Order: sequence, then structure tokens, then C-alpha cells
Amino acid sequence: MSASVPSPAAATPQPPAQRMPDGVEEYMIHRVMQRVDVVLDQRLREAIATVVQEQTRSVLPRLREEIESVVRHAVYEAVADELASGQK
Repeated sequence: MSASVPSPAAATPQPPAQRMPDGVEEYMIHRVMQRVDVVLDQRLREAIATVVQEQTRSVLPRLREEIESVVRHAVYEAVADELASGQK
């Protein structure tokens, strides 16, 4: 003999649908959207900052090499120009 067990949804009485007073629903939506905006803004800023830091760290060695090369060539050209002007 098997007993039938009612489903949890059938066993739990559902409250009757209630209508919010005029304007309350829109007010709640507005407030929730404000909170979502604040949280999204903060989390997106943090995520972007993390990505920028990671990218900066990965680019830094190459950037240093390029700066070193530019400075070395600039000094070389300045010394060469100075030596050339001194021979005249």
C-alpha cells in the first residue's frame, strides 16, 4: 500500500495576490534601480581597475625597453651632433 505525498507547492498555501497602492510599485522600482546603479558603478570600477593594473604590469617591461632605446638614441644623436659642431 503506497501513500501519496502531496507536493510542497500544493501543501503550502499561497497568499492572495495583493495590489500595491498607486505609485508604490514605481517608487520601489526606482529605488531598486538606484541601488543597482550604485553597486554596478562600484563593481565595474573595481573590475576595470584590476584589468588596467594587470595590463600595465604586463606592458611595463616592454615599455621600459622602448624608453631605454629612445633615450639611448637621443643621447647618441646629441653627442654626435655636438661632436660634429665642435669640429667646424
